[in-house]
Amino acid sequence: MRSIRVFKRKKEPITMITAYDYVSAKVAELAGIDSILVGDSLGMVIAGDDSTLNVSMDQMVYHLNYVRNGAPNTFVIADMPYLSYKISPMEAVRNAGRLIQAGKADAVKIEGGIEVCRLIKKMVFADIPVMGHIGLTPQGILKFGRYKKIGKNEEESEYLIESAVAMEKAGVFSIVLESIPESVGKEITEHIKIPTIGIGAGRYTNGQILVWHDVLGFYDKLKPRFSKAYKDLWNESVEGISNFIKDVKEKKFPDEDHL
Repeated sequence: MRSIRVFKRKKEPITMITAYDYVSAKVAELAGIDSILVGDSLGMVIAGDDSTLNVSMDQMVYHLNYVRNGAPNTFVIADMPYLSYKISPMEAVRNAGRLIQAGKADAVKIEGGIEVCRLIKKMVFADIPVMGHIGLTPQGILKFGRYKKIGKNEEESEYLIESAVAMEKAGVFSIVLESIPESVGKEITEHIKIPTIGIGAGRYTNGQILVWHDVLGFYDKLKPRFSKAYKDLWNESVEGISNFIKDVKEKKFPDEDHL
């Protein structure tokens, strides 16, 4: 947590990636990533659902342990899934503590603005490091109706800025800014002392986060405009499996070298 804050003081961009298992975490750590988020987006990327709402605490703990095995030396943050924290402060602390104890996370992340600050204070009081998340909050998909940019009008942008300030005062060590105008991301970043991590929030945040599968072109459904694929593993994988099938059908595999 302290190292994440140091990046902002040094004006060094923070790199973060969302990963869900041993292999993706291991690859990210070997590449030198600064931090890994085990996101509830696993419901979409791993399970194939249309939203993050079906992800449970048990699933989060399950994937956290695999990520920790793959990245033992990396700062790991756990998403608190839908309905795991907004029910009551006691529930929030208990579930956050479980992600730390059973999931071996270093910190937790919660979605929401000013309205979740009382929960943040309780978790921080319990010595649980908390990252905030404002802008497009995927757990609010039923409220928003669709995934869209937040902060395009004055009322929304003011709410985002006020939320960031309130969350900093409540004790978060960093805030994710998702799908907001670049100008708003810049204003928030300059307005608070803690680091901001952008995902579709422009060039002026203190760091950037993308999903492992999006970075490597390994997901076939939602392709956000702000996401950049640095590889095309989806088509390469289909081609690889197709070549295996072809070799088996033509009795070319196994050959002498693979007996």
